[in-house]
Amino acid sequence: MHKHFIGGEWVAGHSASPNTNPSDLSEVVGEYAQADAALTRQAIAAANGARAIWARSTAQDRADVLERIGIEILSRREELGTLLAREEGKTLPEAVGEVVRAGSIFKFFAAEAMRVPGELAPPMRRGVEVAVTREPVGTVGIITPWNFPMAIPAWKTAPALAFGNTVVLKPADLVPGSAWALAEIISRSGLPAGAFNLVMGRGSVVGQALLEDARVDAISFTGSEQTGRGIAITAAQRLAKLQMEMGGKNPLVVLDDANLEVAVETTLQGTFYQTGQRCTASSRIIVERGIYARFRDALAQRTRELRVGHALHPSSQIGPVASAAQLQQNLDYVRLGCEEGAHLVHGGERIRASTEGYYMTPTLFADCDNGMRICREEIFGPVATLVPARDYEEALALANDTRFGLSAGICTTSLARAMDFRQRAEAGMVMVNCPTAGVDYHVPFGGRKGSSYGPREQGRHAVEFYTTVKTAYIAA
Repeated sequence: MHKHFIGGEWVAGHSASPNTNPSDLSEVVGEYAQADAALTRQAIAAANGARAIWARSTAQDRADVLERIGIEILSRREELGTLLAREEGKTLPEAVGEVVRAGSIFKFFAAEAMRVPGELAPPMRRGVEVAVTREPVGTVGIITPWNFPMAIPAWKTAPALAFGNTVVLKPADLVPGSAWALAEIISRSGLPAGAFNLVMGRGSVVGQALLEDARVDAISFTGSEQTGRGIAITAAQRLAKLQMEMGGKNPLVVLDDANLEVAVETTLQGTFYQTGQRCTASSRIIVERGIYARFRDALAQRTRELRVGHALHPSSQIGPVASAAQLQQNLDYVRLGCEEGAHLVHGGERIRASTEGYYMTPTLFADCDNGMRICREEIFGPVATLVPARDYEEALALANDTRFGLSAGICTTSLARAMDFRQRAEAGMVMVNCPTAGVDYHVPFGGRKGSSYGPREQGRHAVEFYTTVKTAYIAA
């Protein structure tokens, strides 16, 4: 059984849960310990016990630790990528790519540990110096989702440690294996005991204990909007610092002047790859009427050609859906789309493959209205809706007509339209002639409206959440 990591020791839980391969339900990836609230509180106590030691460590100490973690992750990319593909279901190239990203994130923040910003402000009084510095927030509770089981724990844990915080990580109960492997690497990195802790289990138990404990100074969460709203209420009651990423219903606008081949490939990449299980996925494709029919037919043909299969099979382009619950939700939305009057162009069916798994055909709806539920609610699967628009202005209005605001894209050969869209799209990230999904680790990640709450993640902007500002006045 894979144990929790608490206070520098591997600790058994009160029970264990199997981690099943969604490509082959007969394969158990491993048995992973489950924690209760008491064990979670033990991890929080360990983090609090180490916070003073790690906060007083030097920038070089932190950089060295993170560099060692990053190097080992990258050196084991194939092994860790295979584990990730087995437990989450994304294809092996996608999984290896995620592992590389995780390793690169640790190396990036190893460098950031050496350049925490500060300033000397001009004095307003003679003989008084003013210094503005950043200090660790303290103990950070990290709650991560199942769709990026290695990268998201990395992009939250790395900056937390880089800036001198201690961590309690609770990975998604569905995919604990990648987080456990990350914890095993971290356990040998030279961190003081308790600076990093891994506690696996149900969100309603482990996550709730993290939220309610006053010793946890800050919470970083990625997950559903509904869960995020509940977290915000609980965190606000004790004034905990909060950062949340909660999903999207991302538009990709295709204008009449777009390069058809570029637009189709951009849509395929952003919509269906990684089985559509990305908060940045293009789920609403808004197309000007002049190109609509040609684009619809070309996209439908390319969608039919996508190969769905076992995550480790070299010919697979799309892996299985991650779980039975997610598969059922996807199929329910397909049925709902048909009931709402959308035209089902392709897909929407469960696939029976050589191994029993959660396979479904990529699904394309055409002639949709933006008021349909399939155009309003995050499905989180390989399901795309085509929405026609009269002109650019209507396309832009439709793109912004959502309660989410994570990512938005446009395909056009007009520089003027691209610049206008970049300015007027109500999203935290804007893409021009490239997929809405697929962002880099060295720049800020986050959105607006119901997609995000609190400071941005990743890049140099991560310092805003993981540190607190102190202003000091020193009289000579």
